[in-house]
Amino acid sequence: MEIALLNGILQYNVVLFYLINHGMDNRIFDFIMPSITNFGSIVAWGLVCGLLFAFGGEKAKKVAILGLVALFISNVAVFALKYLIAEPRPFIALSNVDLLVPENEIYSFPSGHTASSFSVATVIGLKYSFLVKNKKYRLIYPLIAFAALIGFSRIYIGVHYPLDVAFGAIVGTIFALLVLKFEDKIFLNKIVNFIGLQKVLNFNLAGKFKI
Repeated sequence: MEIALLNGILQYNVVLFYLINHGMDNRIFDFIMPSITNFGSIVAWGLVCGLLFAFGGEKAKKVAILGLVALFISNVAVFALKYLIAEPRPFIALSNVDLLVPENEIYSFPSGHTASSFSVATVIGLKYSFLVKNKKYRLIYPLIAFAALIGFSRIYIGVHYPLDVAFGAIVGTIFALLVLKFEDKIFLNKIVNFIGLQKVLNFNLAGKFKI
């Protein structure tokens, strides 16, 4: 029964992949999805954290460091799972796949772009809020929506299955929440402070420039 259930899930995974990769095919998505997917790279989210650190105050610097820690840990987990499970990407395993971007990596599960997006989006989103008509909303809602859009783009461009994206989102979110849970221990760690964390937090790139 367990094998039949697993086979059913995997079959539905392929069906849903084709539904997105082929069934939702249109010129607008063909144009924007390859660009949106680039925002999910570890480089893009690392740059977001870097800018937040360089031009923000002490809180922003702490959030940036937490985001980088979550980004690093989630990508280590993704890398390990990719080579442990070794699932071929859809365009390798399936026929008639619309591959919209060049892709050299052959392993698919889980999605690293999605994990990166959800890890940093969760950290930043839970730390900041914005006001709409005097009502406070956490930034998590638009950021998670954007992370989900990046995950969707990975399916649409033909490099990931829906289960890859779903599990990538879970991995990124879990590690982000763990990092936030142990935030105090991270910043109060003797080893971390010994290597000069306080000096790092006092760094202000914006103050280096006089306009």
